[in-house]
Amino acid sequence: MAKYGKAAGKSVERAVRRANQGKLRSGKGGKGGRVKSRKQAIAIGLSEARKKGAKVPRKKS
Repeated sequence: MAKYGKAAGKSVERAVRRANQGKLRSGKGGKGGRVKSRKQAIAIGLSEARKKGAKVPRKKS
């Protein structure tokens, strides 16, 4: 069984692309600084996918 859905992968791909272009920002409403690390970009992509209701496991807290 797949851990992540197709929509989640697309969302992560979009976020990483925005990070590479220098357009992805962290924080609530994108008010933080520019995202520099790939890991952070992936985390933001998964978070966006989660909000849209894609198949993504919940965050470990």
